Amino acid sequence: MAASSAPRQADLDRCVHCGLCLQACPTYREWHVEMDSPRGRIYQMTQVKAGAPITGAYREHIDSCLACRACETACPSGVKYGRLIEAARAEIVERSPAPLLTRLLRAVVFERLLPSRRALRFSAAALRVWQAARIRLPGRLGQLAALAPRVEPPYFDANIGRVFPPRGKQNFRVAFLSGCIANVCFARLNEATVRVLQACGCEVTVPAGQTCCGALHVHAGLRETARKLARRNIDACLEGGFDAIITNAGGCGSTLKEYHELLEGEARAAKFAALVKDVTEFLAAIDAPAELNEIRATVTYQDSCHLAHGQKIRSAPRRLLARIPGLTIREMRMSDACCGSAGIYNVTHTAVSMSLLQKKMDEVNATGAERIVTANPGCMLQLRAGVERWGRGQRVLHVVEILDEALRGGAG
Repeated sequence: MAASSAPRQADLDRCVHCGLCLQACPTYREWHVEMDSPRGRIYQMTQVKAGAPITGAYREHIDSCLACRACETACPSGVKYGRLIEAARAEIVERSPAPLLTRLLRAVVFERLLPSRRALRFSAAALRVWQAARIRLPGRLGQLAALAPRVEPPYFDANIGRVFPPRGKQNFRVAFLSGCIANVCFARLNEATVRVLQACGCEVTVPAGQTCCGALHVHAGLRETARKLARRNIDACLEGGFDAIITNAGGCGSTLKEYHELLEGEARAAKFAALVKDVTEFLAAIDAPAELNEIRATVTYQDSCHLAHGQKIRSAPRRLLARIPGLTIREMRMSDACCGSAGIYNVTHTAVSMSLLQKKMDEVNATGAERIVTANPGCMLQLRAGVERWGRGQRVLHVVEILDEALRGGAG
């Protein structure tokens, strides 16, 4: 077994078991079970490190973690919990193979679907036909169907390989990583991202060789596949002379910025990671866009877990929203508590995901906001499902989409 697969003793030893992480943890708040808290999971990882077997109970406790990393924000000892949970899952995959059906499903989704634009287009076409038929499914299938993204033709992947000129004077050259599922289900968001960057003086290249960032693979413990994808993205972007590599997905950005850990010892990975910027981080840093039209609306901002806790970016999205004339911003309570999306967690652990989402929607509704703004496509999908079930007709938007609206005319 590769030495890098299992949690490292130095990382485990940073935890002093103080318990300040407990109330920050969504699963602990839901169940009040010590083994489903960060402290409890680290204790179990330590026991496995010392030679304890990987049992079904251990797998369940590790798998039930949302990996939201809120515990990292709460921790006074600087425990890198995200690194630990990802390593624990990788160790489970290597030492305790899942049942055959689970491995086949993983192979189809993670190895064949996500990295392949052709497979994603085929799946999107099938999903579009099914959604057009408006077939209602019973029970759990109906719950999962409500979480399915809407397909948005024309797909953004037709723009991969293109270079978009700036509007006005060129100040920056950036690469835009458009994602995998986002190319077919968040095509309008990707288009808005390019337009906003252009309006801010950026020449925007959508690199031809890019692929899925590997975030979902890392979270599932499939590190070798994630490393292959990471190297493809590095090859696609690193030699382009870009001022920044831009992503509009908080979850993807967190993994992209940690390529130097995934590909430890590879200098090119460290150079790549240093260039990665969330689009809100980049725009706030260059103090743009400057000229925005009025939008008369009330919004509340939902922190993406991996943007707030993983990348430590909280103020940039809020500063951008505050620049829009006429926009009223109402902060919700616990805006950085996980909405329950967490990659594919809402599919694999639907019941607890929906419980977290209902609590989130209670906080959203209490603000009276007409729009919910966030900075991650996964959160957008989850929040739209929340509006359908518990909301008051709110619109769910990405920060970039509302900036694009303000650039293009505003009003509201």
